[in-house]
Amino acid sequence: MVSLKRREDFLRLRGGVRWSTGAFVIETKRRGDERDPSIGAEPRFGFTVTKKLGGAVARNRIRRRLKEALRSLESDVALPGHDYVLIARAAASDWSFERLKQDLVRGLTHVNERCSGLPTEPPRPPIGPGVQASKTDPTKRRASRT
Repeated sequence: MVSLKRREDFLRLRGGVRWSTGAFVIETKRRGDERDPSIGAEPRFGFTVTKKLGGAVARNRIRRRLKEALRSLESDVALPGHDYVLIARAAASDWSFERLKQDLVRGLTHVNERCSGLPTEPPRPPIGPGVQASKTDPTKRRASRT
């Protein structure tokens, strides 16, 4: 299993396809960098366990449970070329291991169905007459005042 390590990878997944349960939230997006040979096509996973869930021992235990549940699933549950983030909730430490695995399968199936038809990045609207890019952020557009 390949892990997400950099903060920018986690932030890129925000706003992607999302599914939640009592024990965790799954977010996913298709990678837009298939041209980069260093990344590979295999799915990558990131895990987020906040301090609200307890001390370091409790957080690491939750992370290990989620990782092991993910490893025990069939390899075709996650789509190649996609990144996934599992955000743990408090119930992740209390639920049975079998229930975690069942919810992971259900969640991955759900987000894969919703994500498989989406483009990697949403298309940007063209800049036309009367519309110009914002000076502070070129990705945001605003109507010009004429």
